[in-house]
Amino acid sequence: MQELESIVKQMESNELPLERALELFEKGTQLSEACRKQLEEAETRIEILVRKGDKIQPEPFRPDKA
Repeated sequence: MQELESIVKQMESNELPLERALELFEKGTQLSEACRKQLEEAETRIEILVRKGDKIQPEPFRPDKA
């Protein structure tokens, strides 16, 4: 995440040669995808235990549910 933030700051400076900007963009895209995959994997592992009757049953985590 820190590397991705650094890339964004560099690209926002508008002082990069086109070739370097393209390299950073490509690297940023790869890092963003890696972060997305990690987050997706973590979300699939998160479960909330909910008591239903006398059973404890796993239920998928839904952040939009309060």
